[in-house]
Amino acid sequence: MIEKLKKNWFMIGLVAVIFCAKLAPWIGRKGGILYPEITVKYIAVSIIFFNGGLSLRTEDLKAALFNVKVHVFVQCFTFCFIPTLMYFIVNTLFYTGMNTWLLKGILIVGCMPPPVSSAVIITKAIGGNEAAAIFNSALGSFLGIFVTPLLLFMIVGVSSSVPVAKIVSTLTITVVFPLIVGQVTRHFIKGWMQQNKPPFGTIGSCMLLLIIYTTFCDTFSSDMGPLQLKDIIATGGLILVIQISLISMIFILTTRFKLGYTHGDIVALMFCATHKSLTLGMPMLKIIYAGDQYLPLISIPLLFYHPTQILLGGFLVQIVKEWLETFNTKDHEMGNTVSA
Repeated sequence: MIEKLKKNWFMIGLVAVIFCAKLAPWIGRKGGILYPEITVKYIAVSIIFFNGGLSLRTEDLKAALFNVKVHVFVQCFTFCFIPTLMYFIVNTLFYTGMNTWLLKGILIVGCMPPPVSSAVIITKAIGGNEAAAIFNSALGSFLGIFVTPLLLFMIVGVSSSVPVAKIVSTLTITVVFPLIVGQVTRHFIKGWMQQNKPPFGTIGSCMLLLIIYTTFCDTFSSDMGPLQLKDIIATGGLILVIQISLISMIFILTTRFKLGYTHGDIVALMFCATHKSLTLGMPMLKIIYAGDQYLPLISIPLLFYHPTQILLGGFLVQIVKEWLETFNTKDHEMGNTVSA
């Protein structure tokens, strides 16, 4: 029993942090005593990428930089396929009587960039291509500064300027700088790390639990506006189905057809290409719909999408990890056979 609890500590922690967020959302919500706008947005995300810089070999990062096939898939799926899919889904559901503003919010979610943390942590926890996840999360977030407003103009019909300088500086402080510092530090303590094997995966998983906790605190504190329960349930259910479908689609596409991706690449693709950023998305919504009385309604799909992707990712960690380990074991056995 103790061994099973140790093995599944993350899932237990997942349930615990959601339960705590429901009991006292005021602790971890934005403006709460934990100050997640600082502790999570800057400190936790910086720790994640410093941790990544320490644990990743420099040659792996260089290899990820030139892994163009992965970059093209992630960015095209994020900024082309998902917005198009959301457009057809929303236009189909428009005649069902579902709340119009919620449908518009779902359409807007499709245009959002990927996050800079959750996909990286989940990919690392599973044992996938962390370097590719880091590169594409950062690249997608940067492209989103320019591509997302353009998509919103083309698909939704709204336009507005975004604080480019502020977003770029935030990405630099929380992603680029910690990653570089981690890589530099790695060269000085490489021997110590090989001897002591620091728990990089555990640290990343703890940061993910913190992000989940504060995200659900925000969700449970949010004003859902004048909505019927059936609209909330329909929105949550639709978002869950969309995310499961997107992840399954990538998994089937990359495993059934010989597209040349490694199993580690597939893990990175599954999460980097399907996750959407709340951190970048909410400021964009507040700028674009400043003063709009329907902003709370429009924001709900994004508020649902973010915790759902983290929760679903956390649930899939052990399942996908076992799938990946199966292939790693086979590759190891084949290598031993060849050597013999």
